Amino acid sequence: MGGVLDFLTGMIGERPIEIIAFFLGLANITLIVRRSIWNYPFGIVMVSLYAWIFYGAKLYSDVILQIFFFIVQCYGWAHWLSRRDEEGLVIVERVSKHGALLCVFAALAGTGVTGWLMSAYTDASYPFWDASILWLSIIAQLLLARRILENWLVWVAVDIIAIGLYWTKGLYPTAVLYLMFLIISAIGYFNWRRAYRRGEAVS
Repeated sequence: MGGVLDFLTGMIGERPIEIIAFFLGLANITLIVRRSIWNYPFGIVMVSLYAWIFYGAKLYSDVILQIFFFIVQCYGWAHWLSRRDEEGLVIVERVSKHGALLCVFAALAGTGVTGWLMSAYTDASYPFWDASILWLSIIAQLLLARRILENWLVWVAVDIIAIGLYWTKGLYPTAVLYLMFLIISAIGYFNWRRAYRRGEAVS
């Protein structure tokens, strides 16, 4: 029993604020999969708590990322409110070819520049690997705010990269957590794809 508790503590943290943030995150992503607009209150509180957690840990880049997520969460909430079906669930759209190319360029350029800066001016471990997680997460969050189906494919890429990085760094519980996220992201993609196809049939 002690081993299980140690594993869970390592995965979600031992402080109440970390535990609350973890469960808010699970509620957030579950509601996103269901296309419920109520994911946003959970998400906004979650990123606010993680900003506080990362500030206390002196992970200032992660604090900045959480501030970005907070802004995008607010934007996404407003955007989702205007595009819902008769059941109150968000309407799914697809990314355009131009949008997809822009996302690829942003991911490659952002990863290249950030990875180079981190490798040249800091003691960052696996700087390009870590930078790819940063930029793909930003792109996925923006696509999610715009109700784009392909946001889930980007999250799948984030999860796969994160699993490899965290496992390599010996952060095994966190790697397992991202394995959970990978499974949820796959479910989210297929749920949203079915919703998109139903919308096409109706229109």
